[in-house]
Amino acid sequence: MFGWFKNLKEHGIVGMNARNAAYVLPNNPRRLYPLVDDKETTKRLTLDAGLNVPELYGVFRAQHELKKLPELLEKHDSFVVKPARGAGGNGILVINGKLGSHFLKPDDSFITRDEIHFHISNILSGMYSLGGMPDKALVEYCVKFDPVFKGIAYQGVPDIRIIVYKGVPVMAMLRLPTRESDGKANLHQGAMGCGIDIRTGKTTHAVWKNDNHEMHPDTLLPISDVQIPGWEELLRQASLGYSVTGLGYLGVDIVLDKDLGPLILELNARPGLAIQVANKTGLQSRLDSVEEIHHLLQSEKQRVEYAMDNFGV
Repeated sequence: MFGWFKNLKEHGIVGMNARNAAYVLPNNPRRLYPLVDDKETTKRLTLDAGLNVPELYGVFRAQHELKKLPELLEKHDSFVVKPARGAGGNGILVINGKLGSHFLKPDDSFITRDEIHFHISNILSGMYSLGGMPDKALVEYCVKFDPVFKGIAYQGVPDIRIIVYKGVPVMAMLRLPTRESDGKANLHQGAMGCGIDIRTGKTTHAVWKNDNHEMHPDTLLPISDVQIPGWEELLRQASLGYSVTGLGYLGVDIVLDKDLGPLILELNARPGLAIQVANKTGLQSRLDSVEEIHHLLQSEKQRVEYAMDNFGV
């Protein structure tokens, strides 16, 4: 048992306690958390910074506002419903088609208008929010994934998670939906995580259910050596997340839309640590490196250049 823990330390793996004590608490003041814990606020922040986000179709803040839901649903064949203060992908409902009064989910099953009404009502009651507090429900544009991911994403939209420390992108992974994750790119719900080489923007290793995989479990196609388009721009946008929020330890989630390009999906003040498993390397040495040099890096361009020069595979 002790040998296993020693091996983790030798590989520079950062555990949850170390993440919280050494990086989250000292660098993420609690007063800034509302900027990223509320997805509506995050959307406004990123828009004000000149970054693109999925279009917001509507916000429901109270049960009586659900009387407006039929009118909103009539206007859109595809959309995403999500809790403003949700976490871990819980409460997100993806709709990518409509047939009469029924709506199509990524797994090809149908859901009724009444079921969507009930789902939003549950969101408002706080069923999926942090701490179980009453919440808001956002209805927004459903991203159409870039064709570069055709064959390695199962009926859903992949996203890219980039960990940013003091403005410097230090590690990245591609999260791929699977049949089990119901079209969602969340590892806790069964999505696959693929490491990304910071220098080149190409996928490297893949992990699914804590096991190494060379192929997507549903499409059986290889997932390594896929080039993420516009990689340097994605790193720049991730670095901007630090400038926009002031959070020193940050997770930035980006999706690539086939028509609209990169869209900021979410900012996270407590990003998970599975990204280390997907990359088969620990965060520690990269965080230490940034700690020594960050005061000399004054712009997003300098921070991205440092990351690409120093954090390749």
